[in-house]
Amino acid sequence: MTDIFDTTILCKQCEMKMKPRIVNRAGSELRSVECPKCKDQIIHPADLNCLEHFKNLKGKTYNVKLRIVGNSHTISIPKEIVNFIKEQERIMDNVVRLHLDDMRKLSLIFGGGYQNNENQDFQASKNKRYF
Repeated sequence: MTDIFDTTILCKQCEMKMKPRIVNRAGSELRSVECPKCKDQIIHPADLNCLEHFKNLKGKTYNVKLRIVGNSHTISIPKEIVNFIKEQERIMDNVVRLHLDDMRKLSLIFGGGYQNNENQDFQASKNKRYF
């Protein structure tokens, strides 16, 4: 399937060929094209749609149960969150990283978001995310 951004896009004001760019919005990198003359910009519609979906999920609070399985405690992650992550990451490992942020906050990191360093502290990954 051909992507609309794989074709040549001309600026409607200048009629110049627009150049591909990456735009950062809300911590996400979105594909766009920009006119080199007037700086008019078009963001990929699929990326905008994905960003809107993320904003809708981000605003929700989920109540999940803490369960005991063997010697471990487990929680269920809502299906709509897992489906969104699968769509974005394209590949979702079965291993999820867990980070204790403070006394009452745990973070789950999908797809290598944190890496363990020499001091056994967790630090943010430098990996870029594209929608």
